[in-house]
Amino acid sequence: MESLSSMLSPTPLNSSSRKRSPMAASATAVSSLSFASMPSQQQRTTTPKRASKPTKTLSSTTTTTATTTNTTASVPPKKVLVPIGFGTEEMEAVIIIDVLRRAGADVTVASVEPQLEVEASSGTKLVADTSISTCSDQVFDLVALPGGMPGSVRLRDCEVLKKIMKKQAEEKRLYGAICAAPAVTLLPWGLLRRKQTTCHPAFMDKLSNFWAVKSTIQVSGELTTSRGPGTTFEFALSLVEQLFGESVANEVGQLLLMSAADDNPRKEEFNKVEWSVDHTPRVLIPVANGSELIEVVTIADILRRAKVDVVVASVEKSVQILASQGTKIVADTLIGDAAESIYDLIILPGGIAGDERLHKSKILKKLLKEQDSGGRIYGAVCSSPAVLHRQGLLKDKRATAHPSVINKLAKEATNGAKVVIDGKLITSRGLATVTDFALAIVGKLFGHGRARSVAEGLVFEYPRS
Repeated sequence: MESLSSMLSPTPLNSSSRKRSPMAASATAVSSLSFASMPSQQQRTTTPKRASKPTKTLSSTTTTTATTTNTTASVPPKKVLVPIGFGTEEMEAVIIIDVLRRAGADVTVASVEPQLEVEASSGTKLVADTSISTCSDQVFDLVALPGGMPGSVRLRDCEVLKKIMKKQAEEKRLYGAICAAPAVTLLPWGLLRRKQTTCHPAFMDKLSNFWAVKSTIQVSGELTTSRGPGTTFEFALSLVEQLFGESVANEVGQLLLMSAADDNPRKEEFNKVEWSVDHTPRVLIPVANGSELIEVVTIADILRRAKVDVVVASVEKSVQILASQGTKIVADTLIGDAAESIYDLIILPGGIAGDERLHKSKILKKLLKEQDSGGRIYGAVCSSPAVLHRQGLLKDKRATAHPSVINKLAKEATNGAKVVIDGKLITSRGLATVTDFALAIVGKLFGHGRARSVAEGLVFEYPRS
């Protein structure tokens, strides 16, 4: 899809990709608990009809704190279904849900399992909004399938979902799949016939040689496919563009901190020290209601792929967390129980509302103070470096943060690289930069070889130097 590739995609898309311009565009509030303080920007409420011309790229405007606002109340929101099952890839599911909700879509997360709580492929526990059986008679503007194994098999074997998807295709409404799902789920249902399709490299041999393409994103009529966790932002923004139009996709892309015009380095490091340990590294990720779930899930997923022992701990009274875009997860434990252990690294996710709750946690404050005094590693992404700053943990350190809060860091601020490392402190701008952040941690703990291996599994471009 030409229109997204120059801004977002590391790999040029197949020249045969064609744009599906949006139907009537609509969007409800794109903002969230996490960036409530951002200034709003009025969005367009009408877009052209579907066209067969090649898609244009989202603009390469440098990231701003722009966000869209409510549009005419009479325009119904676009309805989107995202089914999940045991073994679904959590990065893909959460990014798709989050990005589409930011664009104003009414997203329903439906479990194909008997229960709503689903353990994803790397151990994150997602909580669906409803059971797939309640969706059988509904009409959706888009159905988007995350991948993961055995998640894609669980989706394939769900008869209710199969009927929904076949009807979606027959009535020429949008549907999409990423990672293993095109080959494992859609192919057996006969929904790839005469469709150029891409998927995760490990499953490409299942596709017809004539119709298989190695694009990062492939749009073929109503079907959109993509390669893996590392291409999910591009996949989700492609779906946003098809639902709402290029201007909305552009605004959301900026909010996610995605821009090809960014000449800043991926990583800067000051006061370099070794992070290697003689045991399996233990990492604590504290979470709160309002935390940015993209950041929580991406960091946990990537570190677990690298064989790191990750504990996600709730600072709330319950382990169930309502994250920034309304997605629910179940933490591994409560912060009080997590505090009984020592961690090689503590990482704070962003989200303005979540940050306030993290900052108020006396247990977490004590853990961070002990982490610093013990000479152990700690880090923060997005808006949460401001939490470290308020607790005096950025003194004489170089750090970066989300553009909306970076000025609060005063002289500690480094407004350039996506990831900044200073000794045993690591920070990042957040959202779309969090994959670089997590891989930088893997590189520091285990070396570039393992980081590159994890990146390849994600289908994410890892820097050679």
